Amino acid sequence: MFFSQFKSVQLSLLLAASPLALATQQVTTSYGTVLGATSDLNSAVNVFKGIPFATPPMGNLRWTAPTAPSNWTGVLNATSFGADCAQSYSSLGLFSSGSEDISEDCLYMNIWTPANATSTSNLPVYVWIYGGRFEGGAGSVPTYDGSHLASKDIVVVNFNYRMGPFGFLAHPDLDAESGHNASGNYGLLDQIQALTFVQEEIAAFGGNPDHITVGGQSAGSASALDMMYSPLSSGKIVATIAESGARGPHDPETYGLATAHRSKAAAEAAGVTFLAEMNVTTIAELRNVSMADLLEYDSAMDSVLVGTVFENSSAISNPPLWRPVIDGYVLPYLYGESLSLNAHGDIPILTGDNKGETSETTMTLAEYQTAYEEIMQGNLSTAFFNAYPADDAASAGNQSFNFWDDVNRVSTWDWAQAWSAGGATENVFLYYWTHSPPNQTSGAYHGSELWYVFGNFPTYYNYTWEAQDYALQTQMSEYWANFIKTGNPNGGNLTTFPAASNVTQVMWLGDSTGASYLTQNTSQFTVIQEFFSQQIEF
Repeated sequence: MFFSQFKSVQLSLLLAASPLALATQQVTTSYGTVLGATSDLNSAVNVFKGIPFATPPMGNLRWTAPTAPSNWTGVLNATSFGADCAQSYSSLGLFSSGSEDISEDCLYMNIWTPANATSTSNLPVYVWIYGGRFEGGAGSVPTYDGSHLASKDIVVVNFNYRMGPFGFLAHPDLDAESGHNASGNYGLLDQIQALTFVQEEIAAFGGNPDHITVGGQSAGSASALDMMYSPLSSGKIVATIAESGARGPHDPETYGLATAHRSKAAAEAAGVTFLAEMNVTTIAELRNVSMADLLEYDSAMDSVLVGTVFENSSAISNPPLWRPVIDGYVLPYLYGESLSLNAHGDIPILTGDNKGETSETTMTLAEYQTAYEEIMQGNLSTAFFNAYPADDAASAGNQSFNFWDDVNRVSTWDWAQAWSAGGATENVFLYYWTHSPPNQTSGAYHGSELWYVFGNFPTYYNYTWEAQDYALQTQMSEYWANFIKTGNPNGGNLTTFPAASNVTQVMWLGDSTGASYLTQNTSQFTVIQEFFSQQIEF
């Protein structure tokens, strides 16, 4: 739907409804006045939903950089979410809002702010970018409700951005249109436009435009890091939180993650193929193809493992086709190059991984031996089996899990070392989340820490939260709030969270709290480092 039709009401009707609420929940921006509401989860927080931060990218604006929204007249009723961006909702689970209201007119923002905040409050701002493999997700997902964090004197923001073919199509003709010889990063450009809008408007909601921390999880983590890498946005933010998470430049797991990138040449070649698959020959014709037809390709995969030692491995999967492009404009350098050249924002980073993100592999002893002989090149397989010995199917599955779990911790630590080696001076804080939410059997699964960071237990009724969960919610949200406010998670009575430059460890959070090992012994650490040295640099 067009924002001119979207939840706009007349001021006279609003005055008749609740003049007291207007006094505290009405905010005037450069584009017009918005009316919010009291948060359903915390009466000390106001929330403003569905604020347009860009012109709807529809019609001839499909596959163009976002531009500022038009002014609206009257008072915008900002009490319900805007449409989610086009997506198929195939299997998003945690990342789905549950809404079937999808549209290309979807560039809307949501803001949670303390009810007593004023335009002079100058509170720290946390801008959250959702995950979903760049093919699904929304700011309306209940998990991302900002009420709990906002109650800690933080202004919390999230927003929608283009995904799938709408957000990441690259093509030579789009390069020519752009004026920058670049295409394929429209979803990232939406994120940059959102940061620009926040800088310009957040003071009216009580936020400090010069103190913006950007965070995200999964594809949102990759996006948050891209906001730090990109010269178009790195100067707009003071810190980054990347949950699942920054990966070492030689970590082969990056192959299969949304953190992966595409080269300009590969992305453009895929775009040319895509036009042929859609039976059109020009971008103008493709702009007339329906949203529904384009969504048939929303979940396309990119076959990047062919010709690698992982081609027949179940440990690493192919990444989504639609993902960021090293285009020379939004992202000038490969991730490893950005680190070595110090070509990024030099700001504090909080990043880490979850214990349950590497699923335990069920395999026979013979399958274990075959699988790791294939991916451990040269004589490394001998060292691997000495470091991760197995003598039956049960130990084979456990050791496979242990290896990839160790890879996660060592990889984020390697990223922090590359950060410092390249010349960055700000601290990197690394965590490892170990706690399994109740009433499920998937462990500390991908995204499970979000319930505790955002403090949104009430939004998910299938879990029977226990005393430990509530204690962890307090702990995790305090670490995160401290970091958002100061660039350092430490403070109060919290267990000391060391910077990665000071220890060859990672901060364990969840079932135990404190800095602990990357691997249980040095032989495992050595094997992983040698394993990384055999891989290409990402």
